[in-house]
Amino acid sequence: MNSPAYPRLGLYIGGEWLDARARPGKDVIDPAVGTPIAEVPFATEQDLHRAVDSAVSAYPIWRATSAHKRSQILRGAAQLMRERIERIAGTLTQEQGKPIAESRMEIALSADIVDWYAEEGMRLYGRIVPSRTLGTSYRVVQEPVGPVAAFTPWNVPAVTPCRKIGGALAAGCTLVIKAAEETPGACVEIVKAFEDAGLPKGVLNLVFGTPHDISAQLIADPAIRKVSFTGSTAVGKHLAKLAADGLKRLTMELGGHAPVLVFNDCDVEKAASMCVAAKFRNAGQVCVSPTRFYVHTSIFDRFVGAFTQRAGAIKTGNGLDPETQMGPLANGRRVDAMRSLLDSARQEGGTVMTGGAARGEAGYFFQPTVVTDLADSARLMTEEPFGPIAGFARFDSLDEVIHRANSLPYGLASYAFTESLRTANAISEGLEVGMLGVNTFAISVPETPFGGVKDSGYGYEGGIEGLDAYTVKKLVAQA
Repeated sequence: MNSPAYPRLGLYIGGEWLDARARPGKDVIDPAVGTPIAEVPFATEQDLHRAVDSAVSAYPIWRATSAHKRSQILRGAAQLMRERIERIAGTLTQEQGKPIAESRMEIALSADIVDWYAEEGMRLYGRIVPSRTLGTSYRVVQEPVGPVAAFTPWNVPAVTPCRKIGGALAAGCTLVIKAAEETPGACVEIVKAFEDAGLPKGVLNLVFGTPHDISAQLIADPAIRKVSFTGSTAVGKHLAKLAADGLKRLTMELGGHAPVLVFNDCDVEKAASMCVAAKFRNAGQVCVSPTRFYVHTSIFDRFVGAFTQRAGAIKTGNGLDPETQMGPLANGRRVDAMRSLLDSARQEGGTVMTGGAARGEAGYFFQPTVVTDLADSARLMTEEPFGPIAGFARFDSLDEVIHRANSLPYGLASYAFTESLRTANAISEGLEVGMLGVNTFAISVPETPFGGVKDSGYGYEGGIEGLDAYTVKKLVAQA
């Protein structure tokens, strides 16, 4: 198991890389061993002003760049990401912990996202509206919204930045992106790919720092016309309040607590296998991760037994080991959160079927865990675990389980397993959710919209909806 070289970290402002000199910073921790691997520099107030000024100065140039030329640059960046996939994936695993195979898949998907936006950016069509008056024409055109401030989390440090970078740049916007200071290396490598692909200076700017300080300054800046945020519901609500003062356009992709409805006509073994793979991907640290499982009473014991057997057999370890199936949690806070949830589950009458404890003396490892016999009011069934814990409850009827699945304020993703078309149609109509997977967990591809409802946010990334989010409509009436 060879540790790849971790990149030199810096801010990227106005086409220039700025290092830690005369700047505060923070250690980047390898979660598999719990020790520092680098220091990420934090942007100063002056750095942030310069980043916004750079985005503003570059905006007229990038907006005037043809869609074809913008597409060429985006496609070039995507190709460089593919060529550098081993290096970027190694960086991602070192700083975030996920198995190297998952990191490779994330970089490949990130490149696909940028590629898709490169192509779709050439199809930002307007429309002609039939006139009521002879000699008068009406046309609707789409234009870039302007300079954008974007904020991304630590759990998917390549895909999330690429959704925002790809959409903004394809639409003709410039961007200041604040990536997660806990996992900065992947975004640094992605920005380098855009730089090497010939992106003009100032179009894309990368900063790191204390989240509250960065968001407060960037969102308050009158030059910023749109804000895109991925993260927790609590932080999203706070940022929305900040943005309200300037009537900033918003995309908010917030927390979830995805229910899985397992009906008695499904293939139990196949469904259990798929659920385990999805649940413990990235150690459960995924906003659309299946988290609360409602299983029909008639197959409950059989399904939970198959799920538990597979979960208990997962090989955990350092993500750089090719045999590892689940890596560590990203930080010590997540381990503490898992302990707290398990303590509550036990006190609330839950039964731990497998796992239930941290593993090893070094790093932030936690066992894949299954808990059954939970009431709907249990913390594990009402709070997003964002970790490798799956909670199970029984249900008896279709209407009952739809009501229970909709009972929380979240509505990001949901899943169901059934062979009945009637049942599939009923849950498609009944579940209050932004994304639904029936007999599949593949709900996120570049060409489909990604977003939620209720406290899971509003607006979309991905698909034509994600591109439209970075545009404004203009009506031109001409006589």
